[in-house]
Amino acid sequence: MISIKQIDQKEFELCYELDSNTICLWTKKQWQSECNKRGNKVIAMLLNKKIIGIYVVQIIIDEAQINYFSIKENFRQKGYGSQLMTYLIKECEKLNVKKLLLEVSECNLIAESFYCKFNFLTVGKRKKYYKDGADALLKEKKL
Repeated sequence: MISIKQIDQKEFELCYELDSNTICLWTKKQWQSECNKRGNKVIAMLLNKKIIGIYVVQIIIDEAQINYFSIKENFRQKGYGSQLMTYLIKECEKLNVKKLLLEVSECNLIAESFYCKFNFLTVGKRKKYYKDGADALLKEKKL
């Protein structure tokens, strides 16, 4: 059974564990900081009470920055990511968010395709933004 819930500040290690096995974006200390940061929402998708996906969104007035979005590898291409993104968009609409923003590596063609499916448009680029030297594509979706 699928459920979606907000992560408690004390559960940051579960986020770190998923991240370590997917995109390896943040350290344990960074996850702890993200889970405690004012204005952040850390949301998990659970399948049979086990986390299979997470997003972190920071809401500032009427804009939301998606700082993290990942689904466990063996659950990708099965609709879970779309379900989680749909949930994120609906939650932002409830909060009167007008614009969603995110960054994605230009090398991550699967993620780029996924965000395009949700009508995120490329509005800019950050040169050599990632550790591997890849550029970050700045994406925006108007709600």
